[in-house]
Amino acid sequence: MKLAIVTAYPPSKVTLTEYGYYLVKHFRLQEEVTEIILMTDKTEAPKDLSFEGEGCKITVSECWDFNSYSNILTVNKAIKTHKPDAVLYNLQFLKFGDKKVPAALGLMLPYITRFKGIPTISLLHNILEQVDLDSAGFTKSKLLQSIYGFIGTTLTKFVLASDILAVTISKYVTILEGKYKAKNVALIPHGSFETPPEPDFGLPAGPKQVMAFGKFGTYKKVEVLIEAVEVIRNRSNEDIEIVIAGTDSPNTPGYLKKMEEVYSHVPQIRFTGYVAEEDVPVIFGESAVVVFPYTSTTGSSGVLHQAGSYGKAVALPDLGDLSVLVQEEGYRGEFFLPENKESLADAIEKILTDDVYRTELAKSNYAAACSLPMSTITQMYLDYFKAIQVQKSKGQIIDVNAIGLTHEKVKA
Repeated sequence: MKLAIVTAYPPSKVTLTEYGYYLVKHFRLQEEVTEIILMTDKTEAPKDLSFEGEGCKITVSECWDFNSYSNILTVNKAIKTHKPDAVLYNLQFLKFGDKKVPAALGLMLPYITRFKGIPTISLLHNILEQVDLDSAGFTKSKLLQSIYGFIGTTLTKFVLASDILAVTISKYVTILEGKYKAKNVALIPHGSFETPPEPDFGLPAGPKQVMAFGKFGTYKKVEVLIEAVEVIRNRSNEDIEIVIAGTDSPNTPGYLKKMEEVYSHVPQIRFTGYVAEEDVPVIFGESAVVVFPYTSTTGSSGVLHQAGSYGKAVALPDLGDLSVLVQEEGYRGEFFLPENKESLADAIEKILTDDVYRTELAKSNYAAACSLPMSTITQMYLDYFKAIQVQKSKGQIIDVNAIGLTHEKVKA
């Protein structure tokens, strides 16, 4: 199979870059894949293809730009040039831009490739029905939220025009099947990026590192984390270092710089900036607890899966999608009330002061991560692509239930 993957890719700073990296890393090792056409956004630095071990050929096609109005034409041209046997889109609603028209035009691409007769799967990491538009940085206006809702419904219909629309949370399947009467929605879990050898679950000497990882400023806010650690410091002698690992969200440029200035008086706080792939294991490995200072959720959490892969305890807000994910995939954490520094302080302190409990959470999360590695997830996609080819050859309409692949069967 000659597989095209349309995604942002390192060193890009566009959303879902890291997930794109691991899709490529693991698809290249699947025997059925003879070549990957990496259809990615343009970057000044070369793409990170420094993988270990043998794998299939990877051809890079830098064929789109964030916020470009011509992406629909340039990606379509690249597909025509490379003639893939199948196309996988790694999507969320702001994948191709944070301006309305480029974002909308990009999301029409799955419809176009399926119309061409190419087996097409779109992985949609969030659905607008489950996004808090205010907290996620879209808009505070109720009128604009209503307009976004209408636009989102229309764009969802375009993405649903894929042969299969993959989502990572079962609740999304239920919502899409109910609202859109869709029969081509498949549950394919997020998967864990890496499954390193089981760690010793100990901590390095020195301050206990409380770490948050990601793109900050919209629904990921560092204020509550910093203030929660200050609460702990005021009532205990815990030696804590705060580590903010990552960059601004594209919607909130300058956010972290402002936070550095606002909290310049706070001791033992480190803003790492962009974390390169090779440095990710170090950032997670040195952490005592990984904190999710979210005000809302926009889909399955890659950071939670990473924390599990590196055997880390986590502190989570008691929010819908994260709660569901924990239940469905076996992760465990200490929950806190969103945006409540006292509640977060209690959650962090409970983990930091009880090594037995911290280790128990860490081991549970490592086991959950190992149960769904990316090698399993990429094989699921290939099974669906093969099923699409069979159903198309018979002239059948794609029906996920008729294909008969399920999350439970794969885990078994």
